[in-house]
Amino acid sequence: MGPTLDPDFPCSVIISLPLPTHRLAFSALRALSVDAELSPLVHRTFSLVSPDASYGATTNNLTSGNAEARLTGEASLPEGADFAGDNEELTVLRTEYKATTNRMLRVAVNGFMESLGVVLGVMEELDVDVLGAG
Repeated sequence: MGPTLDPDFPCSVIISLPLPTHRLAFSALRALSVDAELSPLVHRTFSLVSPDASYGATTNNLTSGNAEARLTGEASLPEGADFAGDNEELTVLRTEYKATTNRMLRVAVNGFMESLGVVLGVMEELDVDVLGAG
């Protein structure tokens, strides 16, 4: 089961990024979620899933905030959000983008990929777990 078709946001893509540990996946989620989408024409949702999870499997979801938060450039973890817990099997960062047009989707995903490159570069250079897994 793929993303639900939304008539207001008909263009969508899901990006799944497997990471070596839950801690790294959660760290990437936190680092990437601070930047809100700049356009109300794009919605983004983060979740952590297990490597063998299929679409629709149990996940911990985090949305990038409401429309006002996206417009003001603010985003934060929802009050009470707990992704750390006992979910060590959740090592895949799943990011779903929905947009009004293919162009808006492409622009948003390009920006995300640039940010993702920075986050992964920092993990590679500074994180003990990544160095040990490499």
